[in-house]
Amino acid sequence: MSAIRWSYAINQWKPQFDDFVRREQHERALKTLSIAGFEGVELTYGTGRWEPLGNPQQLAANFGSVAGFRDFLRSCAVDAVSSWYWDPAERSMEDLTGPLSPLVEADVPAIAQRAGVLAGALAELGGSVLLVRPVPGAGDVEPLDDDALARVAACWDAAGRATAEHGIRLALHVDFLSALRRDHVPRLLDRTDPALVGLALDTGELTVGGIDPLGVIERSGDRIWHVQFKDALAVDDAEEYLQPHAHWTVRVRGGAREVPRWFAEPGADGGLVDFPAVTRALLDAGYSGWIVVESDQSPQPAASALLAGYLVQRELRPLVESAAPEGTA
Repeated sequence: MSAIRWSYAINQWKPQFDDFVRREQHERALKTLSIAGFEGVELTYGTGRWEPLGNPQQLAANFGSVAGFRDFLRSCAVDAVSSWYWDPAERSMEDLTGPLSPLVEADVPAIAQRAGVLAGALAELGGSVLLVRPVPGAGDVEPLDDDALARVAACWDAAGRATAEHGIRLALHVDFLSALRRDHVPRLLDRTDPALVGLALDTGELTVGGIDPLGVIERSGDRIWHVQFKDALAVDDAEEYLQPHAHWTVRVRGGAREVPRWFAEPGADGGLVDFPAVTRALLDAGYSGWIVVESDQSPQPAASALLAGYLVQRELRPLVESAAPEGTA
């Protein structure tokens, strides 16, 4: 069996907070992922009654238990939840807490505790990596100096210890709006414990941010613990990510150019990412683990999943299998 497994991020099915809440919708999405050739699914943290797949409490409320949700996955021919994405700035209705920040030392115990809870559920669901948004957007915090990076590193080391207790790795997911964009990423990695904290390589976010994923693999391949494949349709070369509240003004509304979609499924027309080249680079770096395919902002999520699955099955999976040692593919 290959050391690389293929998963799909289900977040594209939920463009609005009150969408994608019924079990029949979940069943159709998961079966679509399965028939497209994906064996795992990636979840995104969410809170409240409109997020039945958002956290362990809601899984238990809607499926009887976390184990009950895994049974539901298997009934849809999906093997596991590969990974879970969590932004600590998200409020938690279940825990009655507001946003948490890795820049605030007083928030670190709560962040580590919450990471441990998510990791425990993820382990029960057959997953391996908890992805975290390591810092807020660049336009929403002061520029990160050495003291700020030291606080962030200490926070994620603590969270990494909490997830490791469940056999789950913690990986930093740097999006194109991040205050870590550019040279801050290696500076933060250098301050974290390499046994506790890794990097999530997101091809779409890096490319929109003007960062070549191949360069990241060459420089930090040994720290890459998780991979997300999505295509980029535009580059933020005007550095609009520095604006306050850029999530809404730039990512959602497209910024000054009114970019209709920053991201698409791998292989989309006009896509800027060379996925065969990235796959070969990951293989050369010895990567093993999940590759999660995404298509943020897709107007047709099922079609995007099937098109991405075609690319994986016809081109990317053969690359992986041809590189695997004899008898392991």
